[in-house]
This record gives sequence, C-alpha cells and structure tokens, in this order.
Amino acid sequence: MNIRRKSSVVVATGLIFTGALGAQAQAQVTQDGLVNVNVGDVTILEDVRVGVVANIVAQICGVKVGPVAVLGRAVDRSGDTDTVCRVDGAPIKITQN
Repeated sequence: MNIRRKSSVVVATGLIFTGALGAQAQAQVTQDGLVNVNVGDVTILEDVRVGVVANIVAQICGVKVGPVAVLGRAVDRSGDTDTVCRVDGAPIKITQN
C-alpha cells in the first residue's frame, strides 16, 4: 500500500510539472521576423517581414525607417503591440503575427 501511494505522488507530481511546462511554452511568442500592420481595427498587412513593414509604415507616418524597423523587431520578439503614429485619427499599429 505504501509503495502505491508513493508512486501515485510521483506520477501526480510529474503530471503537474508537465502541465506547467506546457502552459509556459504556449505563453512564449514565436519570433519569425514577420509582423502585421493595423490601421485602427483593420489589418492591412499580415505576416510581412519587419524590413518591408518598416519601409511602408515610415512612408505612411512620415518618419525614418530605422526607428520603425527597431520597433518592428521589438514587437516580433515581445508580442506587444506598438502604435507608430496616427493618420486621420486612426492609429497605425505593428502587431505580432
């Protein structure tokens, strides 16, 4: 009886540990060099390379490409959403794909 109880505890602990690792793995963001661009709530570019997005968004916002590229790479790494500028009141946002 005592051996069964101990083995049950070991198995249960292993299942809990495995479940915790699975939840953590799902929370990680996949960095693939691709991002999306939204104008307001509308996605205008989807799964596009950061360099291409930087050029397009820089033209739309009237800013330099370099800082937008840095912002795009940061979004790709972190999964956060960042607003680059506003055009006619609508935010131009870079989001993780």
